[in-house]
Amino acid sequence: MDRAQKTDEQLAALASHLSTRRAVILQAWRKAVDGDPELSAPSSLPPTQFYDHIPEQLDAFERRLRRWPRPESATAEEQRNKDAAEHGLQRWQQGYHLREVTREWGHLHLCLVDELEDHVTVHPHLEPGVMPIAWRALAELCSQGVSESTAQYFRLQQTEAVGHVRDLEQTLGQVKELERQRAELLRQAAHDLRGHLGVVKNVTSGLTQDAIPEAMRDEFHRLLQRSVGSLHSMLDDVMNLARLEAGQEIRDVKPFDAAVLLNDLYENLQHLAAERGLFLKVDGPATLWVEGDAVKLRRIAQNVLINALKYTREGGVTVRWGDSRDNDPERWMLCVQYTGPGFHSGPGAPLAGALQEATEGSHAVEEKAAGGEALPSPSRPVPSDDSPTDRRPVHQARGEGVGLSIVKRLCELLDATVELESTPGEGTTFRVVLPRRYDATEQKE
Repeated sequence: MDRAQKTDEQLAALASHLSTRRAVILQAWRKAVDGDPELSAPSSLPPTQFYDHIPEQLDAFERRLRRWPRPESATAEEQRNKDAAEHGLQRWQQGYHLREVTREWGHLHLCLVDELEDHVTVHPHLEPGVMPIAWRALAELCSQGVSESTAQYFRLQQTEAVGHVRDLEQTLGQVKELERQRAELLRQAAHDLRGHLGVVKNVTSGLTQDAIPEAMRDEFHRLLQRSVGSLHSMLDDVMNLARLEAGQEIRDVKPFDAAVLLNDLYENLQHLAAERGLFLKVDGPATLWVEGDAVKLRRIAQNVLINALKYTREGGVTVRWGDSRDNDPERWMLCVQYTGPGFHSGPGAPLAGALQEATEGSHAVEEKAAGGEALPSPSRPVPSDDSPTDRRPVHQARGEGVGLSIVKRLCELLDATVELESTPGEGTTFRVVLPRRYDATEQKE
């Protein structure tokens, strides 16, 4: 047997060895990540969601060793890059920051380095070319994995930004329309008052005059109330999002009864549902003691619930809480299901589309890990600013993209995973999966 044949044989043996060590490698990686003080999001994830598409990446690494020096097939390379990109998509959904994504890959790289070094120690008489090939294949795996994961993560941030831009463009359009309406009202007022009032400069000065007809006065009041309320709400949302993105909010962890909090919110919002002719139901245990930030959880639930009631025309909203979908003892779930038009029917679509794609991918990974038939990977492209607009009727108003971003940022602060399932014309299920407990002294900005 010549040297080249021996090298091929030993590379195949190394690949088989790594395959038998798969569980040990993944456990070592999880331990390294859990021990990293700069990583907080992974600690709340169950093993299936944590490992995500990494086993497929390890499969690709082993195949590369077995095929060397033959190049990887175009199909295999495309699938490996797709798995890495979907890993970035899942990490974005699970509340990771971009730096956390890259640090995780770094820990995986070091765990594989340890395995290769141990293999050299046990097999000191390997052919000279075996380990350089293995090191190179490992470097290619991790560098391309980091590149694809972070590129996808960055694209998702751009997608979110596109939604914000569209919201702001619509806000500016409404301001211009408001100015036009005000100018028209002032023209009519000046005409009616003639020489008594002169030139009315704005709505406020007009309202101080007794000579304005009552119908016009009422129109002034309605216009002012509607526009001021709308703009005030939008500015509040933008300010809240700015504080979250600037890191000016921290996580204040204390024990609290989530069932009491959500029941109280339910009681407070019953009048809003009744005004719109909708039902509002709750379903969950009477007591659910967890650790977390009760104020921020209430903000998440209130934001989603008000949005659901606002955009639902018929039917209503159901709020559920309790065990997570996969019965993970370390996590619990808040679920809001409503019969509105679905997020994909309005300006919230870019961010909502990315969340729904991530949810589908996460469920596919869980199905595969559970031993069932793996679901096909989602192939819907992530929307961009150049993507064609959704031609279905728009039922949502401006600001919903910002509201969804606020919910996601609050979930990131709480190490919570956001899931979204939405069917246009049928309804939406919004799910937040949260840790039941945090480290005793942990605060997160």
